[in-house]
Amino acid sequence: MTAPSIVIVEDDPALRTLVSRTLQENGYAVRPATSAPEMWIALKAAPVDLILLDIMLPGTNGIDLCREIRKTSEVPIIFISARSQEADRVLGLELGADDYIAKPFGTRELVARVRAVLRRTGAERAAGAPRGSEVEFGEWRVNFPRRELRSSSGAIIDLTGAEFDLLASFLNQPQRVIARERLIELSRTRLGDSSDRSIDVLVSRLRRKLMAAGGTAPIITVRGIGYMLNVEVVPL
Repeated sequence: MTAPSIVIVEDDPALRTLVSRTLQENGYAVRPATSAPEMWIALKAAPVDLILLDIMLPGTNGIDLCREIRKTSEVPIIFISARSQEADRVLGLELGADDYIAKPFGTRELVARVRAVLRRTGAERAAGAPRGSEVEFGEWRVNFPRRELRSSSGAIIDLTGAEFDLLASFLNQPQRVIARERLIELSRTRLGDSSDRSIDVLVSRLRRKLMAAGGTAPIITVRGIGYMLNVEVVPL
């Protein structure tokens, strides 16, 4: 089994060296980069399982790089940044990041977050996923081993790891109201200091993708409590 491959994009030499060494010591293959051009070279060199992306970079910043990556790829992205306000974390979610780590951070926290994101986006069934490999809900079909969401036309809807885990949480408890706090636990979403606002943004993102694919988004808001998947889930 090959080691998961991680590209780290960080212009601070000391931090880049520390993070690289820490990840290598924990069994990961690391490709370091200091800027956008080096990142693109690293991504083209071989398949990558995760990107650690600093926001404040020389030239093209991490925000713009994330936008560019998301045009063609759903590779997991963890932002690392000295900016730790909730607005910054929410922006990270809106852009499609899977996590956001505020500097300064400890190496144990870093490794734990990397493992959590890789676990969510790997071949394992999402936390809280219903038993069985496939289910239908409304006009949608989900394959858990492949972590795929398909529309009634058969088109695959690209979801980030966090979005898929959130959907799996709803599918495991259909037609039941789930509090925001419980959704954070069930979906294993970890975006800095997870908050109700983080889940609101994630739900909004999932709804937009369902609607953009020409379908309905059967996730309703229960004011003051949380959300509910308002359709029956049928195992296949």
